[in-house]
Amino acid sequence: MGRTGRDCLAKHLPDLKERLEPDIVIVNGENAAHGLGITGKICKDFYALGVDVITTGNHIWDQREILSYIDRDPKLLRPLNFPENTPGKGFILHPLQDGRKILVINAMARLFMDPMEDPFKVVMDLVKEHPLGRACDATFIDFHSEATSEIMAFGHYLDGKVSAVVGTHTHIPTADAHIMEHGTAFQADAGMTGDFDSVIGVRKDISIHRFTRKIPGERMVPASGEPTLCGVLIETNDPTGLAKNIAPVRIGGILREEIPDF
Repeated sequence: MGRTGRDCLAKHLPDLKERLEPDIVIVNGENAAHGLGITGKICKDFYALGVDVITTGNHIWDQREILSYIDRDPKLLRPLNFPENTPGKGFILHPLQDGRKILVINAMARLFMDPMEDPFKVVMDLVKEHPLGRACDATFIDFHSEATSEIMAFGHYLDGKVSAVVGTHTHIPTADAHIMEHGTAFQADAGMTGDFDSVIGVRKDISIHRFTRKIPGERMVPASGEPTLCGVLIETNDPTGLAKNIAPVRIGGILREEIPDF
């Protein structure tokens, strides 16, 4: 969320990579440019930090330069269920150095969001084209959802067919990290990387004014206090591609720290 979040990622990601040794690092960057979208320069800065794939959501087009940039950057995803012929792609089959392949899918919910193609059907069709354990060794889905009911239904719908379903968009990390009945890791929202002494990353005074006065005020500005890095760590089973472990990651700021120990 804004420069504060970007600085937080730059501060903590190198150490996290050394401590946790992840095979792939996926970052949702749709609020990276002052809370509104992402730029090509920010993408390149993230890759320089060790980010492998960038997902987004409903703010993907807030910086107009992305319309011409996204087709040149296969690692920057937009939601898969945008209309046909929308610039960019909603998935990537990311190769690891040892030959394994990870399918990363970005999709967006419909409840309380802009009208989109049905994410349940669109994602299931893609998953069937890339079956876990045959076409890919792991499948990760960033489901950009306003409603926890929709993300939970989406997780159960794909349980056993993908490695992990993790939500983004609400900016609040949920306490429901677990492995579903048939082996899919799930957390309804990974949380934001930004200042939590705020209203979902926006300065408190601006948000309070909007709620109490119901008239336009100052433009939404990201809060700039001490930030927290939020995310999840997922471990998969190599023979099946299903999940073995999932745990939240939280470092810095006002939230309680959580570092996985597996």
